[in-house]
Amino acid sequence: MRRPDWRVVHQVAAWCLGYPDDDLLARVPLLRDALAEQRDSEPVRLLTRFLDEIGRHQSDALRSAYVDTFDLNRRSTLYLSYWTDGDTRRRGETIGAFKQRYRDATSNGAWLVNTHGDLPDHLPMVLEYAALADPVGGRELLQEHRPGLELIRLSLAERGSPYADVLAAVCATLPGRSPRDRAEAMAIARSGPPSETVGVGPDQGSPVLLGFPTVATASREV
Repeated sequence: MRRPDWRVVHQVAAWCLGYPDDDLLARVPLLRDALAEQRDSEPVRLLTRFLDEIGRHQSDALRSAYVDTFDLNRRSTLYLSYWTDGDTRRRGETIGAFKQRYRDATSNGAWLVNTHGDLPDHLPMVLEYAALADPVGGRELLQEHRPGLELIRLSLAERGSPYADVLAAVCATLPGRSPRDRAEAMAIARSGPPSETVGVGPDQGSPVLLGFPTVATASREV
């Protein structure tokens, strides 16, 4: 059976992880329709469940929860370079590498990457890059940062946040099963995420993941 189009899943996930302003909330019916056109799969079910959940809440409550979850809590930050470099000078090099990936993928002029003032390692931007500009390279980039994605997912699940479904959906589009706990996520960081050998480019390896027991301090590396 043909699998769902991961480009659609990544685009829907990108919007789901955006700040829930009026424009984004107005897209919810469109997101539902896009998912309804896909074959049944775990990512599609998870994203649909997330949309069902946010539909039960007032916009002010959604915005407050978003800020509390992502802006005020480093344990679930969506900036992927934080998970590999913390607040160190190395982070600038990692962010520069994200920018270069975008430049390389858009060098033919078919796409123009506009960060809208945000950092290029912000997960919604990475997902949109994977959905629209470079599906293969974007999926590889997500896989390279798989340990960080899994730690975000685990942190959200511990909080009982519905956003855990969105991260779980993204991880389910990547090869290999998700770790059950933080210890397994750190093991993936040491050995490298599982890779596919069909339909993707060569394995680029995995960034070193900072060992954040509570992710509130970036004090040691693994």
